[in-house]
Amino acid sequence: MIDPVEAFKKHTASDSIPMPTVIPGSTPIYQKATETGNRALWVVFVIMLLSSLAFYIMAFRVPVQKRLFHILTAFITTFATLSYYAMAVGDGVGQNKILIKHTEKHFPDTYDTIYREVYWARYVDWSVTTPLLLLDLCFLAGLSGASILVAVVADIIMILTGLFAAFQVDEAPKWGWYAMACIAYLVVVYQLAINGRETAKAKDNKTATFFAAIGGFTFLLWTIYPIIWGIADGSRNIDVNAEIIAYAVLDILAKPVFGFWLLFTHDNFASTASIDGFWAHGLGKEGTLRVGDDDEGA
Repeated sequence: MIDPVEAFKKHTASDSIPMPTVIPGSTPIYQKATETGNRALWVVFVIMLLSSLAFYIMAFRVPVQKRLFHILTAFITTFATLSYYAMAVGDGVGQNKILIKHTEKHFPDTYDTIYREVYWARYVDWSVTTPLLLLDLCFLAGLSGASILVAVVADIIMILTGLFAAFQVDEAPKWGWYAMACIAYLVVVYQLAINGRETAKAKDNKTATFFAAIGGFTFLLWTIYPIIWGIADGSRNIDVNAEIIAYAVLDILAKPVFGFWLLFTHDNFASTASIDGFWAHGLGKEGTLRVGDDDEGA
């Protein structure tokens, strides 16, 4: 005869479902910079500041007609200085709230809540400095106004879509914005690598060789940026400190190092660009606006 009590015990023991020992989503996860990351921001701030001062000094040592590249390059590091100061003091940073869903059989869905720091000041910096940097390369190559406009607009689209992706909560839209940014980047590469290379060849061999070198250096760095974004803000595989340091190295190479290389090399060219007219002298008599000139003998 079967003991009903023993049968019930065996049944419940074999069909019981183990309860999870850890319930996800109980405590929010905060991904933010520590003293290491903050110290890196201050170091880059100082580097950008000193580089800006050096570029302005170099600009004042040449005639105003030949300061185009100096002014553009100095503006690049000036805006970067402001950006890194904002990030270092905590003014240029926000938080992105991310929910990660956990699905368990026989139990309700649970969620992990992640708050990750997003340095939006970095995107403000890039939206200004990367077009200026492109102008340096475009003027060096001698690109047409139409090509310059396309490159600059594509660059701004690339930065803005990256910003939207950084603050996107849902995974699918985030990578959609990221894909748009990559497409815009390819447009920039086409304008500089294809059109720019052809126009640089038409100038002289020295300019063409230099443009190929500094342009290749720039696009190599710019290709690393979206990779860092993908493993940082995108998939969160590296912490915020590593993200700061990675971007810091890239920014130093893409701005101060780029700037010193451009100015020292270009200043040695015999055919250094010289711009007169409004750039050097402002509006002359022939450019003034006249309102209601009196006729002689009136």
